[in-house]
Amino acid sequence: MTRHQLSGAVMTHPKRRHAAERMAQAAPPGALRVVMDPDPTGTPSVLRTALAAWDSIEDGATHHLVVQDDMLLSESFFERVDRAVAAMPDAALALFALWDSRNGAAIRFGAMAGARWVGAVNEYFPCVAIVLPRTVAEGFVRYGRKRLGGWPDDILMHRYLTDLGVPRYVSVPNLAEHQDHGSISGNAFRGPRRSVCFLPGDRPGDEDRRLTGLRVLPFFKYGVARCAVRVDGPGPERWLHMDCEQYLRGLELPRTLLVPPTGPESDAPDVRGTWLTALAMGHEAARLGLDPDGSAPAVRPEVYAEAIATIGSGGISNTSTEERIAERREVLADAARRALAAGYEAAGHGGAAAHGGGGRTGTRRAHRPGGLTVRGGASPLGEHLVRRLADLAGPPGAHGDGLPEAVLDLTGLREGAPARELRIRLPDDPRPYTLAVGEVYGPGCSRDTLIGRMVWDALRSLPVTVQGSPEAEVHPVYVDDLADAVLTVIRTRPAARTLTVADEKPTTLGELANAVHAAVRPVPVLNVPSDVEPPAAAPEFTDGARPPGWAPATAPAKGLHAYSQWLAYEGTLLTVV
Repeated sequence: MTRHQLSGAVMTHPKRRHAAERMAQAAPPGALRVVMDPDPTGTPSVLRTALAAWDSIEDGATHHLVVQDDMLLSESFFERVDRAVAAMPDAALALFALWDSRNGAAIRFGAMAGARWVGAVNEYFPCVAIVLPRTVAEGFVRYGRKRLGGWPDDILMHRYLTDLGVPRYVSVPNLAEHQDHGSISGNAFRGPRRSVCFLPGDRPGDEDRRLTGLRVLPFFKYGVARCAVRVDGPGPERWLHMDCEQYLRGLELPRTLLVPPTGPESDAPDVRGTWLTALAMGHEAARLGLDPDGSAPAVRPEVYAEAIATIGSGGISNTSTEERIAERREVLADAARRALAAGYEAAGHGGAAAHGGGGRTGTRRAHRPGGLTVRGGASPLGEHLVRRLADLAGPPGAHGDGLPEAVLDLTGLREGAPARELRIRLPDDPRPYTLAVGEVYGPGCSRDTLIGRMVWDALRSLPVTVQGSPEAEVHPVYVDDLADAVLTVIRTRPAARTLTVADEKPTTLGELANAVHAAVRPVPVLNVPSDVEPPAAAPEFTDGARPPGWAPATAPAKGLHAYSQWLAYEGTLLTVV
């Protein structure tokens, strides 16, 4: 094995120089050098300082470590890093992941498996404490200098490492903890940003124990239980983004299992979100052959316990104080433990379901609506729509009504189509249904739309721009709500042949921009006058019939946030950054 040599830097700003110097002094002699923001009076930029830190790699070093100045390092930090680099010399190693992240979800499965490292998954690559091989670090400096003023360093790092095919791993438990000394880069709006699992006294060893190939990642973020699901090929690696509840219904679990057991806290939103997330984790753990109670021989009980305890804490962190999170920690940890066991048993382990739902167990099936033919569905939007239709409909029987045969034509939703519409043709009915659709947004949607451009700019910390009158009407419709409308039409066969899929109360451009500001990132909102008058609202949006009994169910804040996450983690891989 080639002997490696590690150099290191702690990146900082003059406002936090003393914190950086304390960290460097506490490290082994020569392990960390302080690297200052090269333009401290300029526009705040983590990337600018990160590039200076990566450029400080010492002569003769084979690997370089970069740590931000507000991190607390574990007692075995440098020993574990040294052993990990020896075990994985060609890999990028992230030493921290947030408690509400997809990589955090991967770490929880790693804790169940007794792994020390997990393969990084489809989001940003955490950069607050990270090691890169020398050539990779040098290449990132060149790559990043061409992209200053756009994406933050962690999303660029994800794109860069993915393009190069560099192996990427995240430590279990984390080797560093975020101390939240205020955010120079403008991330304070996110609330406390803590590790998914940090144990300061974790002992080194077994760095070759790794878990990779995860395909289902349940996580609780911004108060919503979400799930990222790997799409089976062909084509490049990509993931569907959906609610945990939709995913679990698609597994044919009894609906009674999707709510926490009756008790004094069972109706609390944070308990329900934690329950759904952990229920999906338990079900997936069974598929992976992992025991979700942390009792397997290789599992370190303290690592497992901490990883599970942060599911609920991370899910409420954006709206909660440190004190509130501490107050709710044990209640949510208990809900997570019980849900993990219930999900595991529902997958067919341990006999009858733990929730009193009889012996019915969840099964895995092909997620395709049986009789549905889709035209124009070979796109991220088509994949998300079809998956939701399949999960909502379910197979005929006790847990689903099944989906009747139908032809769904999505070609009218393509970029450049003359009208935003989709058509549904049912058997034995010569007249198709036409659904006039508003501004579609959500996972799978292009950034080159009115809403997409606003979200895309906010993600990159650019102002959200309103072109023309802020009072111009807009008719947003979230992807999930569009799928719900399609299923309603197929099942009810309404008399009206032309229907509108949009909220009865339209929003305005100004309101939409402010919603993006609130849900994505608190960037400025700019009004730019335009000589071109916006088109008047089409009659079908103001007066047209809607699918019977259908109404949009997705709150704008939830939909815009979910869309922004998909654009940031999947959209960047489909477009040139």
